[in-house]
Amino acid sequence: MQDPAIRQCKNMARGIEIREAHFPGRAPIDTYGNGGFRFADMSHRGSIMCLPSGIYGWDMDMTKPLSIENFQKVLDEAAQIEFLLLGTGTEMRPIPPDLKAALRAAGISSDPMNTGAAVRTFNIMLLESRAVAAAMIAV
Repeated sequence: MQDPAIRQCKNMARGIEIREAHFPGRAPIDTYGNGGFRFADMSHRGSIMCLPSGIYGWDMDMTKPLSIENFQKVLDEAAQIEFLLLGTGTEMRPIPPDLKAALRAAGISSDPMNTGAAVRTFNIMLLESRAVAAAMIAV
């Protein structure tokens, strides 16, 4: 039988398994700032997508393009989403025409705003039990 300390060292040598960040439920955003968000008694560093299936870590920042590819998770859940709030960071960025058209074709209305406004609006719409999703860039 192998010593547990040796087994642990061998596992560490293979690397750490990083899983996609995911909270399996809908929850209001308690706070935001310092590069992340707090919700459901948890915190997440980085951007997030709040979808009907849960809250996901989102590999997005203010330097990356707002592209259809970066919103595929939203489009995958389009049947359950009527409205997408897009928190674009500290400044508002317009939604590119091709992304806006793809969302519209999927039956999703969208509205870009700074992340603070997106958090506040998301919480209100969630409280009203609306079919809302949010994609929010961390500030």
